[in-house]
Amino acid sequence: MKLLQTATELQPGSRKVCLAIGVFDGVHLGHQQIIRQTIAAARQQEGVALVVTFDQHPSSIVAPDKVPPLIYSQSQKLRTIASLGADALLMLRFDRAFSEQPGETFIRRLARELGHIQSICVGADFVFGHKRSGNVPVLKELGAELHFAVHGITAVALGSQIVSSTRIREAIRAGDLAAAAQMLGRPYSLAAKVVEGDQLGRQLGFPTANLDPAGFVLPPNGVYVAHITRRTGVAPVSHQSPAQAEKQPGDRRDVCPTHRAVLNIGHRPTLQNPAPQLRVEVHLLDFTGDLYGEELEVTFAGKLRAEQKFVSLGELKSQIARDIAAARTHF
Repeated sequence: MKLLQTATELQPGSRKVCLAIGVFDGVHLGHQQIIRQTIAAARQQEGVALVVTFDQHPSSIVAPDKVPPLIYSQSQKLRTIASLGADALLMLRFDRAFSEQPGETFIRRLARELGHIQSICVGADFVFGHKRSGNVPVLKELGAELHFAVHGITAVALGSQIVSSTRIREAIRAGDLAAAAQMLGRPYSLAAKVVEGDQLGRQLGFPTANLDPAGFVLPPNGVYVAHITRRTGVAPVSHQSPAQAEKQPGDRRDVCPTHRAVLNIGHRPTLQNPAPQLRVEVHLLDFTGDLYGEELEVTFAGKLRAEQKFVSLGELKSQIARDIAAARTHF
Protein backbone atom coordinates (compact mmCIF):
# COMPACT_ATOMS: atom_id res chain seq x y z
CA MET A 1 0.00 0.00 0.00
CA LYS A 2 1.34 3.39 -1.00
CA LEU A 3 1.25 6.12 1.66
CA LEU A 4 0.41 9.65 0.46
CA GLN A 5 0.45 13.02 2.20
CA THR A 6 -1.18 14.91 -0.68
CA ALA A 7 -3.70 13.74 -3.25
CA THR A 8 -1.52 14.87 -6.16
CA GLU A 9 1.08 12.23 -5.21
CA LEU A 10 -1.22 9.43 -6.40
CA GLN A 11 -0.82 10.22 -10.11
CA PRO A 12 -3.33 7.58 -11.30
CA GLY A 13 -2.92 8.52 -14.96
CA SER A 14 -5.88 7.20 -16.90
CA ARG A 15 -6.94 4.85 -14.06
CA LYS A 16 -10.16 5.65 -12.22
CA VAL A 17 -9.97 6.32 -8.48
CA CYS A 18 -12.35 4.76 -5.96
CA LEU A 19 -12.32 6.39 -2.51
CA ALA A 20 -13.15 5.23 1.01
CA ILE A 21 -13.28 8.17 3.45
CA GLY A 22 -13.37 7.98 7.23
CA VAL A 23 -11.54 8.16 10.55
CA PHE A 24 -11.47 4.34 10.76
CA ASP A 25 -10.34 4.08 14.40
CA GLY A 26 -10.14 0.35 15.11
CA VAL A 27 -10.85 -0.56 11.47
CA HIS A 28 -13.82 -2.58 12.76
CA LEU A 29 -16.28 -4.70 10.77
CA GLY A 30 -18.20 -1.65 9.56
CA HIS A 31 -15.02 0.09 8.43
CA GLN A 32 -13.87 -3.08 6.71
CA GLN A 33 -17.12 -3.24 4.74
CA ILE A 34 -16.56 0.33 3.47
CA ILE A 35 -12.95 -0.38 2.48
CA ARG A 36 -13.75 -3.73 0.87
CA GLN A 37 -16.57 -2.16 -1.15
CA THR A 38 -14.06 0.43 -2.38
CA ILE A 39 -11.51 -2.24 -3.30
CA ALA A 40 -14.16 -4.28 -5.13
CA ALA A 41 -15.26 -1.21 -7.12
CA ALA A 42 -11.66 -0.43 -8.03
CA ARG A 43 -10.96 -3.98 -9.18
CA GLN A 44 -14.09 -3.97 -11.31
CA GLN A 45 -13.02 -0.73 -13.00
CA GLU A 46 -9.31 -1.65 -13.11
CA GLY A 47 -8.83 1.46 -11.01
CA VAL A 48 -7.08 2.49 -7.80
CA ALA A 49 -8.54 1.80 -4.34
CA LEU A 50 -7.63 4.83 -2.20
CA VAL A 51 -8.42 5.12 1.52
CA VAL A 52 -8.64 8.72 2.78
CA THR A 53 -8.18 9.31 6.50
CA PHE A 54 -6.69 11.87 8.91
CA ASP A 55 -3.54 12.27 10.99
CA GLN A 56 -5.57 12.77 14.17
CA HIS A 57 -9.14 12.41 15.33
CA PRO A 58 -11.14 15.43 14.06
CA SER A 59 -12.44 16.07 17.58
CA SER A 60 -8.87 16.96 18.59
CA ILE A 61 -9.43 20.21 16.68
CA VAL A 62 -13.18 20.83 16.60
CA ALA A 63 -14.08 19.53 20.08
CA PRO A 64 -10.90 19.01 22.13
CA ASP A 65 -12.92 18.43 25.31
CA LYS A 66 -14.69 15.50 23.67
CA VAL A 67 -11.82 13.61 22.06
CA PRO A 68 -12.49 9.88 22.44
CA PRO A 69 -9.61 7.65 23.55
CA LEU A 70 -8.20 5.82 20.55
CA ILE A 71 -8.55 2.11 19.94
CA TYR A 72 -5.57 1.94 17.58
CA SER A 73 -2.30 3.77 17.15
CA GLN A 74 -1.78 5.41 13.76
CA SER A 75 0.68 2.74 12.63
CA GLN A 76 -1.65 -0.02 13.84
CA LYS A 77 -4.49 1.49 11.79
CA LEU A 78 -2.27 1.71 8.70
CA ARG A 79 -1.13 -1.90 9.03
CA THR A 80 -4.71 -3.11 9.31
CA ILE A 81 -5.92 -1.11 6.31
CA ALA A 82 -2.95 -2.33 4.27
CA SER A 83 -3.84 -5.93 5.15
CA LEU A 84 -7.28 -5.46 3.56
CA GLY A 85 -5.67 -4.83 0.18
CA ALA A 86 -6.06 -1.09 -0.46
CA ASP A 87 -3.71 0.26 -3.13
CA ALA A 88 -2.96 3.58 -1.41
CA LEU A 89 -3.80 5.61 1.67
CA LEU A 90 -4.01 9.40 1.79
CA MET A 91 -3.20 10.69 5.28
CA LEU A 92 -4.57 14.23 5.44
CA ARG A 93 -3.39 16.70 8.05
CA PHE A 94 -6.42 17.69 10.11
CA ASP A 95 -5.70 21.15 11.48
CA ARG A 96 -7.77 24.26 12.18
CA ALA A 97 -7.66 25.49 8.59
CA PHE A 98 -8.71 22.07 7.28
CA SER A 99 -11.60 21.89 9.75
CA GLU A 100 -12.99 25.24 8.55
CA GLN A 101 -13.46 24.29 4.91
CA PRO A 102 -17.01 23.37 3.81
CA GLY A 103 -17.62 19.73 2.98
CA GLU A 104 -18.32 20.60 -0.67
CA THR A 105 -14.95 22.35 -0.96
CA PHE A 106 -13.17 19.29 0.42
CA ILE A 107 -14.72 16.96 -2.17
CA ARG A 108 -14.22 19.34 -5.09
CA ARG A 109 -10.56 19.70 -4.15
CA LEU A 110 -10.10 15.92 -4.02
CA ALA A 111 -11.76 15.57 -7.43
CA ARG A 112 -9.53 18.25 -8.91
CA GLU A 113 -6.30 16.81 -7.48
CA LEU A 114 -7.06 13.15 -8.19
CA GLY A 115 -8.47 13.56 -11.67
CA HIS A 116 -11.57 11.49 -12.30
CA ILE A 117 -13.14 10.01 -9.15
CA GLN A 118 -15.11 6.90 -10.02
CA SER A 119 -16.81 6.36 -6.65
CA ILE A 120 -16.82 7.45 -3.01
CA CYS A 121 -17.75 5.02 -0.25
CA VAL A 122 -18.56 6.16 3.30
CA GLY A 123 -20.71 5.10 6.22
CA ALA A 124 -24.39 5.97 5.81
CA ASP A 125 -24.22 8.46 8.71
CA PHE A 126 -20.85 9.96 7.71
CA VAL A 127 -20.61 13.76 8.10
CA PHE A 128 -17.70 15.99 7.17
CA GLY A 129 -16.66 19.59 6.60
CA HIS A 130 -17.15 22.80 8.58
CA LYS A 131 -20.18 22.57 10.89
CA ARG A 132 -20.83 19.06 9.54
CA SER A 133 -21.98 20.56 6.26
CA GLY A 134 -21.23 17.41 4.26
CA ASN A 135 -23.15 14.14 4.33
CA VAL A 136 -24.30 11.38 1.97
CA PRO A 137 -27.03 13.51 0.29
CA VAL A 138 -24.45 16.26 -0.38
CA LEU A 139 -22.07 13.65 -1.81
CA LYS A 140 -24.81 12.41 -4.12
CA GLU A 141 -25.50 15.94 -5.38
CA LEU A 142 -21.79 16.41 -6.09
CA GLY A 143 -21.61 12.96 -7.63
CA ALA A 144 -24.36 13.83 -10.10
CA GLU A 145 -22.41 16.93 -11.12
CA LEU A 146 -18.88 15.48 -11.09
CA HIS A 147 -19.87 12.03 -12.36
CA PHE A 148 -18.95 9.75 -9.49
CA ALA A 149 -21.04 7.11 -7.73
CA VAL A 150 -21.73 7.33 -4.00
CA HIS A 151 -22.09 4.34 -1.69
CA GLY A 152 -23.46 5.08 1.80
CA ILE A 153 -22.84 1.79 3.59
CA THR A 154 -25.32 0.80 6.29
CA ALA A 155 -23.76 0.05 9.67
CA VAL A 156 -22.93 -3.58 10.45
CA ALA A 157 -24.94 -5.15 13.27
CA LEU A 158 -24.03 -8.05 15.54
CA GLY A 159 -27.16 -9.43 17.09
CA SER A 160 -29.40 -6.43 17.67
CA GLN A 161 -26.63 -3.86 18.17
CA ILE A 162 -24.68 -1.74 15.71
CA VAL A 163 -20.90 -2.18 15.51
CA SER A 164 -19.19 1.14 16.28
CA SER A 165 -15.94 2.47 17.67
CA THR A 166 -17.91 3.77 20.68
CA ARG A 167 -19.23 0.30 21.49
CA ILE A 168 -15.77 -1.21 21.10
CA ARG A 169 -14.34 1.35 23.56
CA GLU A 170 -17.08 0.48 26.03
CA ALA A 171 -16.32 -3.24 25.70
CA ILE A 172 -12.58 -2.68 26.23
CA ARG A 173 -13.19 -0.52 29.32
CA ALA A 174 -15.49 -3.20 30.72
CA GLY A 175 -12.88 -5.91 30.11
CA ASP A 176 -15.09 -7.70 27.59
CA LEU A 177 -12.25 -8.22 25.14
CA ALA A 178 -14.08 -11.09 23.43
CA ALA A 179 -16.88 -8.70 22.44
CA ALA A 180 -14.32 -6.13 21.29
CA ALA A 181 -12.61 -8.79 19.18
CA GLN A 182 -15.92 -9.83 17.63
CA MET A 183 -16.65 -6.25 16.56
CA LEU A 184 -13.09 -5.68 15.35
CA GLY A 185 -13.04 -8.90 13.37
CA ARG A 186 -9.69 -9.79 14.95
CA PRO A 187 -8.25 -10.13 18.48
CA TYR A 188 -8.11 -6.82 20.33
CA SER A 189 -4.59 -5.45 20.68
CA LEU A 190 -2.93 -2.32 22.01
CA ALA A 191 0.10 -0.84 20.23
CA ALA A 192 2.21 1.81 21.97
CA LYS A 193 5.78 3.07 22.19
CA VAL A 194 8.20 1.96 24.90
CA VAL A 195 9.22 4.86 27.15
CA GLU A 196 11.60 5.16 30.09
CA GLY A 197 10.30 4.13 33.49
CA ASP A 198 11.78 4.24 36.99
CA GLN A 199 13.50 0.82 36.70
CA LEU A 200 11.51 -0.62 39.64
CA GLY A 201 10.86 -3.87 37.79
CA ARG A 202 14.56 -4.29 37.14
CA GLN A 203 15.30 -3.67 40.83
CA LEU A 204 12.82 -6.41 41.75
CA GLY A 205 14.43 -8.81 39.28
CA PHE A 206 11.67 -8.61 36.66
CA PRO A 207 12.58 -5.92 34.09
CA THR A 208 9.61 -4.40 32.29
CA ALA A 209 9.02 -2.32 29.19
CA ASN A 210 6.87 0.70 30.01
CA LEU A 211 4.32 1.54 27.30
CA ASP A 212 2.98 5.06 26.85
CA PRO A 213 -0.81 4.74 27.37
CA ALA A 214 -1.65 8.40 26.68
CA GLY A 215 -4.66 8.81 24.46
CA PHE A 216 -5.66 5.13 24.30
CA VAL A 217 -8.65 3.30 25.70
CA LEU A 218 -7.47 0.55 28.07
CA PRO A 219 -8.89 -2.59 29.67
CA PRO A 220 -9.51 -2.57 33.44
CA ASN A 221 -6.54 -2.41 35.76
CA GLY A 222 -4.98 -5.76 36.54
CA VAL A 223 -2.44 -8.35 35.47
CA TYR A 224 -2.79 -10.04 32.09
CA VAL A 225 -1.05 -12.65 29.98
CA ALA A 226 -0.32 -11.43 26.48
CA HIS A 227 1.54 -11.95 23.24
CA ILE A 228 3.87 -9.08 22.35
CA THR A 229 4.83 -8.26 18.78
CA ARG A 230 7.77 -5.95 18.19
CA ARG A 231 6.93 -3.62 15.32
CA THR A 232 10.09 -1.51 14.94
CA GLY A 233 11.69 -1.71 11.54
CA VAL A 234 8.67 -3.05 9.71
CA ALA A 235 6.98 -0.39 7.60
CA PRO A 236 3.18 -0.51 7.81
CA VAL A 237 2.96 0.75 4.25
CA SER A 238 5.20 1.06 1.21
CA HIS A 239 6.06 4.09 -0.88
CA GLN A 240 6.27 1.80 -3.91
CA SER A 241 3.57 1.51 -6.52
CA PRO A 242 0.97 -1.24 -5.95
CA ALA A 243 2.69 -3.37 -8.59
CA GLN A 244 6.13 -2.88 -7.01
CA ALA A 245 4.76 -3.60 -3.56
CA GLU A 246 3.38 -6.99 -4.57
CA LYS A 247 4.98 -9.68 -2.43
CA GLN A 248 7.47 -12.04 -3.95
CA PRO A 249 8.01 -15.64 -2.82
CA GLY A 250 9.91 -15.66 0.44
CA ASP A 251 9.06 -12.03 1.26
CA ARG A 252 9.21 -11.75 5.08
CA ARG A 253 8.34 -8.06 5.54
CA ASP A 254 5.28 -8.78 7.70
CA VAL A 255 7.01 -11.23 10.05
CA CYS A 256 7.84 -9.58 13.38
CA PRO A 257 9.39 -11.03 16.55
CA THR A 258 6.67 -12.19 18.97
CA HIS A 259 7.09 -12.95 22.68
CA ARG A 260 4.97 -14.26 25.54
CA ALA A 261 4.56 -11.77 28.35
CA VAL A 262 2.93 -10.72 31.60
CA LEU A 263 1.38 -7.25 31.49
CA ASN A 264 0.27 -4.97 34.33
CA ILE A 265 -2.13 -2.06 33.96
CA GLY A 266 -2.54 0.08 37.04
CA HIS A 267 -1.36 2.76 39.45
CA ARG A 268 1.02 0.56 41.50
CA PRO A 269 -0.76 1.10 44.86
CA THR A 270 1.96 -0.72 46.81
CA LEU A 271 4.30 2.26 46.27
CA GLN A 272 1.86 4.67 47.99
CA ASN A 273 2.71 7.49 45.57
CA PRO A 274 0.72 10.64 46.48
CA ALA A 275 0.27 11.36 42.75
CA PRO A 276 0.11 7.92 41.11
CA GLN A 277 0.24 7.70 37.33
CA LEU A 278 -1.39 5.01 35.24
CA ARG A 279 1.25 2.55 34.06
CA VAL A 280 1.25 -0.14 31.39
CA GLU A 281 4.22 -2.41 32.13
CA VAL A 282 5.20 -5.50 30.16
CA HIS A 283 7.57 -8.26 31.28
CA LEU A 284 8.62 -10.36 28.28
CA LEU A 285 9.28 -13.97 29.26
CA ASP A 286 12.77 -15.28 28.53
CA PHE A 287 13.88 -12.02 26.92
CA THR A 288 16.85 -9.75 27.43
CA GLY A 289 17.52 -6.65 25.39
CA ASP A 290 16.76 -2.97 24.87
CA LEU A 291 13.24 -2.07 23.72
CA TYR A 292 13.31 1.71 24.19
CA GLY A 293 11.67 3.59 21.35
CA GLU A 294 10.11 0.49 19.82
CA GLU A 295 6.40 0.04 19.27
CA LEU A 296 5.07 -3.07 20.98
CA GLU A 297 1.72 -4.51 20.00
CA VAL A 298 0.02 -6.28 22.90
CA THR A 299 -2.54 -8.99 22.11
CA PHE A 300 -4.31 -9.92 25.33
CA ALA A 301 -4.58 -13.65 26.00
CA GLY A 302 -6.29 -13.63 29.41
CA LYS A 303 -6.49 -11.93 32.80
CA LEU A 304 -4.65 -13.37 35.80
CA ARG A 305 -5.90 -11.10 38.57
CA ALA A 306 -7.12 -7.64 39.52
CA GLU A 307 -4.79 -4.89 40.73
CA GLN A 308 -3.71 -5.41 44.35
CA LYS A 309 -1.94 -3.47 47.10
CA PHE A 310 0.81 -5.36 48.97
CA VAL A 311 2.26 -4.59 52.37
CA SER A 312 5.85 -4.55 51.10
CA LEU A 313 7.97 -4.69 47.96
CA GLY A 314 9.07 -8.15 49.03
CA GLU A 315 5.47 -9.38 48.97
CA LEU A 316 4.99 -7.69 45.58
CA LYS A 317 8.09 -9.44 44.25
CA SER A 318 6.77 -12.82 45.41
CA GLN A 319 3.43 -12.16 43.72
CA ILE A 320 5.11 -11.18 40.47
CA ALA A 321 6.98 -14.50 40.52
CA ARG A 322 3.64 -16.30 41.01
CA ASP A 323 2.12 -14.28 38.14
CA ILE A 324 4.94 -15.32 35.83
CA ALA A 325 4.54 -18.97 36.83
CA ALA A 326 0.80 -18.70 36.19
CA ALA A 327 1.48 -17.13 32.79
CA ARG A 328 3.77 -20.01 31.81
CA THR A 329 1.03 -22.45 32.81
CA HIS A 330 -1.51 -20.47 30.78
CA PHE A 331 0.62 -20.58 27.67
